[in-house]
Amino acid sequence: MCFCLILVFQTCVAIHQYHGLIKLGFQASTLEWFEDNGIFFLSNASVFGCGFRPLEGNTWFALEIIHLNSSTVVWTAGSLIDTSGYFEFGKDGNVYMESQNVKVWSTNTTGEGATAMELQDSGNLVLLGEKGRVLWQSFSHPTDTLLLGQEFLEGMQLQSVPNRNNLSQYLEIMSGDLVLYAGYETPQIYWTIADDNRKTRNNISGKVHSASLMSNSWDFYDQKGALLWQFIFSNNVQPNALWAAVLGSDGSITFSNLQKGQYVTPEATAIPQGFCSLPEPCDPYYVCYMNSQCHCPSSLNSVNCNPVLNSTCNSSRSSVDLSYVGENLDYFALGFATPNLKSDIHACQKACLGNCSCLVLFFDNTSGSCFLFDQIGSLRAAEAGSAGYVSYAKGTISNGDGGPSPGRGNGNDIKFIVIIVGGSFLVIVGLIYGAFYCHRKNKILLETSEEPLEDETLLDTLAGMPVRFSYSDLHKATNNFSIKLGQGGFGSVYLGVLPDGMLLAVKQLEGIGQGMKEFRAEIGLIGSIHHVHLVQLKGFCAEGPHRLLIYEFMAKGSLDRLIFKDNEDGPMLDWDTRFNIAVGTAKGLAYLHEECEVKIIHCDIKPENVLLDDNYVAKLSDFGLAKFMDREQSLVCTQLRGTRGYLAPEWIFNHAISEKSDVYSYGMLLLEIIGGRKNSDPRQSTEKSYLPSYAFKMMEEEKLKDVLDLRLERNKNDKRVVTAVKVALWCIQEDMHLRPPMTRVVQMLEGHCPVPQPPTSNNLGSLSSTVKWGKEAITSPSGMDGYDSVAHQSAVQLSRAR
Repeated sequence: MCFCLILVFQTCVAIHQYHGLIKLGFQASTLEWFEDNGIFFLSNASVFGCGFRPLEGNTWFALEIIHLNSSTVVWTAGSLIDTSGYFEFGKDGNVYMESQNVKVWSTNTTGEGATAMELQDSGNLVLLGEKGRVLWQSFSHPTDTLLLGQEFLEGMQLQSVPNRNNLSQYLEIMSGDLVLYAGYETPQIYWTIADDNRKTRNNISGKVHSASLMSNSWDFYDQKGALLWQFIFSNNVQPNALWAAVLGSDGSITFSNLQKGQYVTPEATAIPQGFCSLPEPCDPYYVCYMNSQCHCPSSLNSVNCNPVLNSTCNSSRSSVDLSYVGENLDYFALGFATPNLKSDIHACQKACLGNCSCLVLFFDNTSGSCFLFDQIGSLRAAEAGSAGYVSYAKGTISNGDGGPSPGRGNGNDIKFIVIIVGGSFLVIVGLIYGAFYCHRKNKILLETSEEPLEDETLLDTLAGMPVRFSYSDLHKATNNFSIKLGQGGFGSVYLGVLPDGMLLAVKQLEGIGQGMKEFRAEIGLIGSIHHVHLVQLKGFCAEGPHRLLIYEFMAKGSLDRLIFKDNEDGPMLDWDTRFNIAVGTAKGLAYLHEECEVKIIHCDIKPENVLLDDNYVAKLSDFGLAKFMDREQSLVCTQLRGTRGYLAPEWIFNHAISEKSDVYSYGMLLLEIIGGRKNSDPRQSTEKSYLPSYAFKMMEEEKLKDVLDLRLERNKNDKRVVTAVKVALWCIQEDMHLRPPMTRVVQMLEGHCPVPQPPTSNNLGSLSSTVKWGKEAITSPSGMDGYDSVAHQSAVQLSRAR
C-alpha cells in the first residue's frame, strides 16, 4: 500500500526543466527525465539543452548538449551510464556522472570553489566560481563539433565517431599547423590548413595557435592573436547564423547553419576537398576514382580485395614474401609523409621485408622515394599526367594481372611448383573430358531449359555484382512485405530490416516480360557504378520466379512528398535545401551522361525518382527504363518510355532521342522544385496552370522570382532563384540542340559560368541554328527573328501530364 502511494505521488509531481543555472547539490538521474527526451537543463533562451540521450535499446545513456531546433548533438561527455546512473553537481564543487557506484566522468574541480553551472545560449556548458570565474567549460573539451565563437587551441582535439571499420579521425594543432589525421596505430595525416589552397592569406607569416568559427569563415590566429588565414566556407553572410563545424565519421569537416532547424544541411564546401582525399572513402585496398567510384585492383580480385597480410613482429617466421598490388596508384597520406628512404625498387622492397611493422610499400619510380606503412586505408588512382606509385604488400596475393613479384625462391620451390602445375594440368584435362561427356549426354535437356538458365547465370557472371540474398531472408527482413514505402517502375518497394539492424529498401518486381528486362538493366547498371548522387544497390535476389532489388534505405523518402503542396508527409523544404537537391540531382545525371563507360540515358527523371537521405542529399533512383548509348552515338531510337509531364517533345513525335531528352525532364523537375507544385495543375488560374508557360511569361516581364514557391521566405539578394529558372527554361527548349549538357547545367547552377537569357517564343527560330553549347559561354546572334510559336507551344503542350 505504501509503495503504491509513493508511485502515485512521484507520477503526480511535475518536474520542471532547469533554465540557465544549476546550483551545488543538483542531481539528475536517467529515468527521472526520460519523458522529457532526457533534457533536464536548458540555456536561458532555450537554444540548447543538456541531458541524457538513450542508446542501445534504452539501456545506456550519453550526457549531451543538443541544439534543440535542429536536434543536433554538439557535445558529449566522455563515458556512458546505465539506467542506474546519474549526473550530480556535488557540494564539493565537482561535477560528475556515476554508474554502478563508479565515477565514469568528472570535471575534476573538487575544492576549487565552484558556485554554479551555466548552459549558455552559445552552446557552452560552464562551471563558474566566485565572481564568475570560469573553472571548467565544454568549449575547452570538444568532441566532434566546434560552434560559432568557440576557440580551438593547441592541446585540444576533435575525434570523429568511428566509421564502419572502427576507425576514428582526429583534428589537432601540431607544430603550428591545423592537421587532420586517420587514427591508425601510426597516425596518417590527410589534410593540413597550410596545404589547402582555398584559404585566404593575410600577408602575415606565423604558426597557427588557435582557430575560431567567425561568421561565414574559419579564422586562424598566431600566438599573439594576429589573423594568419581565413577559410571561407559559405557565401551567405547571415547576422543570426549559428555555424557548426562537424568532423564526420568519414573524416570530412562540414559546415552547417543550425539556425535552419530541421532543414539544416551542410554547405557545399567541405574539408578536405575531394571524395578520394579521405582515409577510407572506399574499403581498404579498394581504389577510389573521381566521382566516388570504388574498384578493387585486378591483382586483389582473387581474394575479394581482402588480402591476408603477414606481419613478422609477433611471429617466429624469419621471412615473408611481397606480392604485387598495382601501379599508377596514389595514397592519401603520401603527400604528407616523409620517405623512409630514396633508392631503387629493390632497396625499397628489402627495407619493407626487413621491417616487421611494414605491411605495404609505395615506390615512386621518378624520384626513387620509398614509403612504408603498417596499416592501409583506401588507395586512389593517380592524377592525370602523373605516373603515380607502384605498391607491394606482405602476404599471399595472386598476381592475376601478371604484375611483377619479388618473392624469394630456390630450386626446391621450383620443383614443387612444376609438380603442382603438372598435376593441375592432368586434373583440368580430366574435368574437361567429363564436362564434354555430360554435355553430350544431356544436350536435349539443356536445350529445353537454356533460356531460364541464362537468366540465372547472367546474374552470377556480371562483373562487380552486389550481394545476393535468398528470398526467405528478404521475406523475413520485410516481415512478409508488410510495410510498403512506395510504388516504383515494375514493382513495389518495401521496408526491410537485416538482423544487424540495417534498414533497406526492397523492390519486388511484379511480372516478367519487360520487368525482367528492367531487372537486368538495374543489376548490370547500378551494380557497376558508384556516385554520391546515385542510389546504391546493396544486393539482389533471383530465385525461381522471384526478382528483387535491395537498395540503401533513404530516410527522407522521395522528393515529391516534400515539395508539392498536396503532400503533407514531411516538412516543407526551404530554398537552400531545394537548391542543393537540384544541384545534386544535376550532378548525378551529368555523371550518367558523361562519366560512365557508356552513355546512360535515365529516361524517367521526375520527383518520385529523386530520393533523399537523412541530410537531404539527393540521389537518383529507378534505372529500369535506362537506355545505353555508345560514346560515338549522338542519337538512338527506342520505344516510348518515361512519365507524361516530363517527356521531351522528341518522345511524343517518335523521333530519335539522346541524353538531351533527360535534360528536358530535368528542366521540368527543376521548375517543380522552384515552384513547389506540379508542372501542370488545372486548379491554378489560367495564367499559372502550366508552369513552363508561366515561367516564360514571367521572364518576359522580368519577374522570374514570382515563379518561386509562395510559401518560401524570399531574399532579394539571392540570385540563385533567377539562375535556376533560367537554367530550367534552357533545359525545356523544344529543339534538343538548344538544351545545355548536364555538365554545363551544373556549372551554371553553381555559378561557375554565366547563364544567358533563354530564348522566348519570338526568337527561338533564329537561335536554334546558331547557338552551340561548347566549353565557352553560349553566344547569341545579334539579330533574332522569326519563329513559329504555335509549333513550339503545341509540342510543349503534348508533353503535359494527363
